[in-house]
This record gives sequence, structure tokens and C-alpha cells, in this order.
Amino acid sequence: MMNKNNSKNYTIMILEAVEAGMSLAQIGAAIGAAIAVIGAAFGIGMIGKSATESIARQPSAAGNIRTSMILTAAFIEGVALFAIVVCLLVVLQ
Repeated sequence: MMNKNNSKNYTIMILEAVEAGMSLAQIGAAIGAAIAVIGAAFGIGMIGKSATESIARQPSAAGNIRTSMILTAAFIEGVALFAIVVCLLVVLQ
């Protein structure tokens, strides 16, 4: 949980970055890239967890579950990579 001091620290960090020459769009893009990476990591972790539980419950379907898990993780990685590229285009503009 974020307390009042942490939110003030983040505000001060953003204001210092703006003073250093970064635009708010660049700061927003950097935050967006971080959120994309965190979301992808969380999603792939949940996929791995669910696949492991499914294989433990029904070992005979392990091949199909593993294939579906790898495909879904690859799709999530693709979306995350796309989000990071868009954010980098904003930062480097």
C-alpha cells in the first residue's frame, strides 16, 4: 500500500525528470513500458501456475497443456514486445 510519503517521493522524482529535460510524454512512455513488462511477467507466471496445476491433476493431457501454455505465453510476449516498442518510439522521438 502506498502511503503519503511514497506518493510525494514519486511526484518529486517526476518533477526532477521534467526539470532535467524529459517531457511528460517520455516519462509516461517509460512508465507504460514498465507496466507492460510487469503485466506480461504476471500473465506468464499465471499461465505457468495454471499449467502446472492442470498437469498435476491430469498427467495424460500434459502434452496438450504444455503446447497451449507455450503458445499463450508467446502471444503475451508478442503483445508486451509491441507495447515496449511503442513506448520506446515515444521516448526516442
